[in-house]
Amino acid sequence: MNDYRSFALIPAAGMGKRMGASINKQYLLLEGLPIVARTIAIFESSPLIEAIYLVIPADEIPYCREHVVEACGFRKVRAIVPGGRERQNSVMNGLNAMRPDVTDDDTVLIHDGVRPLISPALLTASIESARCNDGALVAVQAKDTIKTVRDGIVIDTPPREMLWQAQTPQTFRFGIIYDAHRAAERENCSGTDDASLVERLGGRVRIVNGEYQNIKITTPEDLVLAEAFLARRRKEQ
Repeated sequence: MNDYRSFALIPAAGMGKRMGASINKQYLLLEGLPIVARTIAIFESSPLIEAIYLVIPADEIPYCREHVVEACGFRKVRAIVPGGRERQNSVMNGLNAMRPDVTDDDTVLIHDGVRPLISPALLTASIESARCNDGALVAVQAKDTIKTVRDGIVIDTPPREMLWQAQTPQTFRFGIIYDAHRAAERENCSGTDDASLVERLGGRVRIVNGEYQNIKITTPEDLVLAEAFLARRRKEQ
């Protein structure tokens, strides 16, 4: 039996301005349930996950506790942590809240609160990869040709086979990701994602082949697409 455990850290502290809704995007309904509730449910139902830590804007914590955690009967949510100024600060707040309960060898899956279509298979693959590397990054290969542009002029066309679109979860042993965030905080460094903070310290982050339906819901169009994916899943069951 493995002597390590796996925990989910779900940052959902964004304001969702691109959605243009009257409430933050994580509380918009996706087939009758708040988006963030659908995300939490995946980790709640996984036998691999010991506990869940949510990171929410401080003034929304009572609402989230009542209308998401308690309303849905989630039992694995161990703490609802106030978010920070930026996502990186929010993740650091979450890691600090987790620290008394985890060991450096326990595994942490950091997953966007508005990615509610992650599959259980990707959770398993992420954990297994993180045990053998300094981190595991779920990603999909870019479908479109990508251009590097300066002042509106194309200056380079990177080889598409080398380009991957990062998703979540991004999974690490706790000691590695905690040290990476602490170093970034100490050196006032902002990373594009959690994996980039491990990379800057020379860490080896392994790609886990993701799924194109594992979308991040940030616009009204994304919500329509998510509904379509859920409808297709029901037909395939």
